[in-house]
Amino acid sequence: MERDRNVDQVVEKGLGSVGKLKILRLMLERPNHAFTRYEIGKRVSNDPTSIRSDLQTLVQIKWVTEFKIQHLSKYSINLNNEVVKRLATFFRELRRIQ
Repeated sequence: MERDRNVDQVVEKGLGSVGKLKILRLMLERPNHAFTRYEIGKRVSNDPTSIRSDLQTLVQIKWVTEFKIQHLSKYSINLNNEVVKRLATFFRELRRIQ
C-alpha cells in the first residue's frame, strides 16, 4: 500500500512537539468546549509563545478550529477531520492500556 506523503507531512507537523500533543489531548478530553489560550495555558505546562505557535500550526492543518468571539479567540478540536478522528480513537485505546 502506497502512503500519501501529504498525510505523512501533516501528521509530522501536527505531532511534532510535546506541546501540540498536550493541547490535542486536552481538546479531545472536552471535544465540545472552546478554549481560550489562557485556559489552555493553565492546563498545559508550556510558555504562552509556544502555545500560540502550536495553536497556529494546529489551526493551519485544520486539526483545531479557531473562533473569534468579539475580541477573543477560542479554539476547539475539529472532529470533522479524518486524521483527528483517528487520533481520538488512538488516545482512547491508549487509555485502555494504562
